[in-house]
Amino acid sequence: MQPPVALSALRRAVMALEPGIASAAGRPFETGRSDLDAWLGGGLARGVLHEVHAAHARHPAAATGFGLGVALRAAGGRPLVWVRQDPVEARVGGLYGDGLAAFGLDPSRLVVVRARDPTGALRAVDEAARCTGLGAALVEMGGAPGILDLKASRRLTLSARASGVTLVMIRLDASACPSAATTRWSVAAATSSPFEAKAPGRPAFAATLLRHRAGRPSRTWHLEWDRDSLCFSSPVAEPAAAAPLPRAVVSVPVGGAGPAEAGRRRAG
Repeated sequence: MQPPVALSALRRAVMALEPGIASAAGRPFETGRSDLDAWLGGGLARGVLHEVHAAHARHPAAATGFGLGVALRAAGGRPLVWVRQDPVEARVGGLYGDGLAAFGLDPSRLVVVRARDPTGALRAVDEAARCTGLGAALVEMGGAPGILDLKASRRLTLSARASGVTLVMIRLDASACPSAATTRWSVAAATSSPFEAKAPGRPAFAATLLRHRAGRPSRTWHLEWDRDSLCFSSPVAEPAAAAPLPRAVVSVPVGGAGPAEAGRRRAG
């Protein structure tokens, strides 16, 4: 009887089946924010599992937005799969096509999978992780289901490494637990820099790196998402204040012309 094949040898054998795709696993992709990429050692690893936690129960949308941004950066122009549990969708709401487009994601690139429970969600994202035609897959997990243990995260990581598909797990109402994820983040909503005339600015996040398998120290970044270039960036500076007028002027009534001006118009 031959000895069991070492895990490392098994990984090499699996990668050899898809050399063009699997060779991308582990290679970093940039977030777009240069100082963040430098801190991470060149960016985030592709073809692995990344974990994103909502920093507060009231900030699930921030964690979801940050996770989607990471998935878009990893996927490039390839399709994405988004696995959602029915209870999570009932709590945070369904996906909105126009909102996704405003974020920079073409809805035609997205495949949405609905799962009844955590078991179904993990099974679906594991299947997605094995699909070499995908660029990335997201899965939202509510609470701390017992099935989501270290063994399950290792299985997802092996599937991702074999295919080169980047996985992003968004954790809602959950504390950190042992995981094989390459990075773990805590994300809260942040104040965005307004556009001109105080119009609402870009999506903004306070993203804290909690854990990095390469030992990178923890740190918090204030990031904004640029939908045009599909990348994270530094906060946009507020517009400069208007220069003061050279001399005093008479204010214009809110309701239109003043009585004197109206009288002149009638007389003319």
